[in-house]
Amino acid sequence: MDHVACRGCDLLQRVPPLAPGAKARCGRCGQQLAFRPVDPLDRPLALALAAAIMLVVANTTELMSLSAAGRVASTTLAGGALVMWEQGNEVTAVVVATCAVVAPLLHVGLLLAVLLAARRTPTPAWAGDLMRWVERVRPWSMNEVLLLGILVALTKIAQLATVSVGPGMFAVGAAVLLLPWLSSSFDAQAVWSRITWAAAPGRAP
Repeated sequence: MDHVACRGCDLLQRVPPLAPGAKARCGRCGQQLAFRPVDPLDRPLALALAAAIMLVVANTTELMSLSAAGRVASTTLAGGALVMWEQGNEVTAVVVATCAVVAPLLHVGLLLAVLLAARRTPTPAWAGDLMRWVERVRPWSMNEVLLLGILVALTKIAQLATVSVGPGMFAVGAAVLLLPWLSSSFDAQAVWSRITWAAAPGRAP
């Protein structure tokens, strides 16, 4: 049994071993304490691969194109950050590049490495180090904020120019849906238990 503090009321409780698909809730406030996915490795791996593909497409294909007064301009997700840098908005460019390009790619890449390593028996101890980096990088991955900003900008720009949505925009939308799905299906405890079993003393989380 694991001891878990409820995020809602801070009550420390014991969580018994859960069956696949089962949930444990706080006895005081009903907050969910733990969830054991039905497929803790294969489904997250498939979602991580799909998210990685979408992120690559989002960063390598046209995000949108604008047409006004006979002039046409288009950009990619990474290209937008580069343009900001060239126009003198260095701080904004770094923030956009970090939260919309680097962090999501690094987050998904680390998860892929962890999930592939967890399929090995025994699981290598370095997977534990990658798990810690996953938690550090995850808060910086903000594709949903980026998509909301793009939609607001499109609404305003549509009054001044003709906007054509490219494949990169659809890839960003797909990534925004895939990343939360990946997070909800990823069972960190299942991976940690494999790493703990294979790691040397002092390397457990």
